[in-house]
Amino acid sequence: MPTNFYREIINDHNLHPGNKHTLENANLTLRGVNPSCGDDITLLLRVEDDQITDGAYTGDGCAISQASADIMLDLVIGRSKEEALRLADIFLRMIKGSVSDEEMEELEEAGALIDVSHMPARVKCAVLGWHTLENMLKLPES
Repeated sequence: MPTNFYREIINDHNLHPGNKHTLENANLTLRGVNPSCGDDITLLLRVEDDQITDGAYTGDGCAISQASADIMLDLVIGRSKEEALRLADIFLRMIKGSVSDEEMEELEEAGALIDVSHMPARVKCAVLGWHTLENMLKLPES
């Protein structure tokens, strides 16, 4: 897809995030911070029987960190914890430049962030929400 289309997706998720709000019934919460640039998000999930039934995030940061967190939640809500971890792995490998075309398709709109892999200073912004998700779902009590 053309780079302009990717920018439109990122801008839309940054300016009109559907998942940026509090989530009163969250049973998993974890804060993720990127101290080098000030991105700061709190990821909130409702997980029942190993299924992510709802999710949200709060916080502040650059357009890439905020759009990435919003896109990530669109992708993982309704999936199992195992599927969410698999998608996080694919996303993180995409940023490092090592995914197949089939895996890219699985990322849906998250694939819009592939251009970040060519911007080393922005990689930490794009992966903040995904690392927070991974850390949250790998906690023993989650």
